[in-house]
Amino acid sequence: MELAEVTRSQARSTGSRLGRSHSRRWARFRAGAVTTGLLAPSVVLYTVMTIVPVGVAIYLSLTDWNGFSEAAFIGWDNYRHLFDDPNTQSAWYVTAIVAVSGTVLMIGGGLAYALLLKQSSRTNSFFRALAYYPHVISALILGYLWSAILGTNGAINNTVAKFGMGPIGFLFEEKLALISLIGVIVWAGFGFNVVLFVAALQTVPAELVEAAAIDGASRWQTNRRVVIPMIAPVVTVATVLNLIGLIRTYDLVVSLTGGGPAGATQTYAYVILARSFEGTKVGYATAQAVFLMVVSAVLALVVTALRNRQDTDVAS
Repeated sequence: MELAEVTRSQARSTGSRLGRSHSRRWARFRAGAVTTGLLAPSVVLYTVMTIVPVGVAIYLSLTDWNGFSEAAFIGWDNYRHLFDDPNTQSAWYVTAIVAVSGTVLMIGGGLAYALLLKQSSRTNSFFRALAYYPHVISALILGYLWSAILGTNGAINNTVAKFGMGPIGFLFEEKLALISLIGVIVWAGFGFNVVLFVAALQTVPAELVEAAAIDGASRWQTNRRVVIPMIAPVVTVATVLNLIGLIRTYDLVVSLTGGGPAGATQTYAYVILARSFEGTKVGYATAQAVFLMVVSAVLALVVTALRNRQDTDVAS
């Protein structure tokens, strides 16, 4: 009898363990199914909208295709041509100047402007909105607007002509045209950085600023040694966004300068869209676009790595 009871007890214990194990497996399966169901639409959408187009672009960049006839596979010839194409070389020079100078001016100016307007008030809110307003307008429209102001027959040159002065070459002298393009780009993108930095400044603990003031730090020293280091991650994000955005500058070039004079304001993106695609060099233009994508990704990684390294050095 005792042996039979022990056997039944073991059987009940084994059955209970099997039941609990089955319940846990079913719970894990159900949780996995729910997670998969929630993620599946995003994964499918990302695959269809990003991964597939990138894959197709990489394939087309390895072909000689005019957009109409059958694409002929030519391997890496398009990429080799990138480095001996004079239009591409000059466009990269212009793009580098626009990207670096534009990023420095927008980050520096936006941060200084945000520090002035970080306190909440109606006046500051008005000037924040005023700075951000150009960012909500289409870049094409902004380009045409400034073309009407800076052009040969624009508002400024018509005004100076009344005083017997010749036209100022804002858009028809090479160096001045590039400076004008950068100025309009900075003016248009300046407000976006202001909004980012004002939001970041609101997260800086007031106790740290007060402690610095009690220790005798000036406003400049407080901003430099306390406030700015606290918002360094936001500055890094803004730098990456500005660099990538300026490397792809196209619409303002089209509406403001048209790439002129003499190609002095032709950016790399402008050459891709206005020259290569219009010239039915679709395979070569796609190779240029893929290369631009790679350069943007590398720049983003480099800036982020430098920021992380600096944070590590400070922490150690």
